[in-house]
Amino acid sequence: MDNANNAIFSIEQEELRGAARTVAEIEWLLLILVLLFLVVSHVTPLARPAIQAALLFYGAFILAFHYANFYRRESRWKIAIETWVMLAFITWTLWFTGDLSSPLLNLYLLVVITSALSLGKAATLVEMGFIAACYVLLDSARTPLASWSVRHGLGLLAQLAPVILVAYVTTMFSADIRYGLNKAKQLSETDELTGVLNVRGLSALFDRAFSQAARYARPLSLLMIDCDNLKAVNDRYGHDAGNELLKQLSRSIVRELRATDIVARYGGDEFVAVLPETDRGRAQEVAQRIVEVIARERLQFRGQTIESGVSVGIASYPEDGRTIDNLMLRADSAMYRAKQTGRGRVASAAS
Repeated sequence: MDNANNAIFSIEQEELRGAARTVAEIEWLLLILVLLFLVVSHVTPLARPAIQAALLFYGAFILAFHYANFYRRESRWKIAIETWVMLAFITWTLWFTGDLSSPLLNLYLLVVITSALSLGKAATLVEMGFIAACYVLLDSARTPLASWSVRHGLGLLAQLAPVILVAYVTTMFSADIRYGLNKAKQLSETDELTGVLNVRGLSALFDRAFSQAARYARPLSLLMIDCDNLKAVNDRYGHDAGNELLKQLSRSIVRELRATDIVARYGGDEFVAVLPETDRGRAQEVAQRIVEVIARERLQFRGQTIESGVSVGIASYPEDGRTIDNLMLRADSAMYRAKQTGRGRVASAAS
């Protein structure tokens, strides 16, 4: 699995773990509510053992799914299964406590909320279909389908309407919140000027890429890229020109890398590129290509043609360091050596 997919998968797993904790809390709440109802309410002798058996089964199900590593990896399918079991448990309980007249009828809202918060709009729509079918099933205990009328169907729909409304509102709020959180996260990890990652975004993805390289004994290379003349451009043409130059440099670097590579702005005029599955020889080829491409490009700014160049330092895992800090230090030292030997050059930590 490539680094970009690993990063996406890891982030998704973190989100799903948070959702799983919320689902577990809702499930325990449901269990407690039914147990309290069984304790304080009058339940027929026939219904009591049926509900007790359902409570035991549902409690065992929760323990298996959340505490016995029945599922070692979180997934949306796992949460969907939990909502279906929750739905079956509620329907069973309602069947023995008054069907659609049961004071526990609103427990269906817990299924809707769980689905809306964890699974999204489409899954919640499917859940609403299941709940509607359960309403029909429970209603059939009193009114056989053969004796239904339009008025009766409208009455059942009116009874279902609050659940539909809660489903709609909750999914809308959940989608808005998720979008806002993702946008805020993206902004917090992206350099505002160039659009590539900032140091914070680099840290998270570099950690994952390095962990994969160490775990599977795979090569990884780090490029430290520094602009050779940003200060001169700022002094001569102004900071607006310098900003445009940085944007052009970032675009040029990204174009020369793979989609699985990681690019970040590390400082004022420094960029970092992390190249998973790349040994030193291949990294030198990539770095040399970046230097040559940028040397050929010209920035057109307010009628002025501005030349630029970069110096690149390379450090590779495992030969140049077995920790992220060591790789960063070795690549940084190699980059400064490249600048000292004439700029517009590539230097390796091993040279």
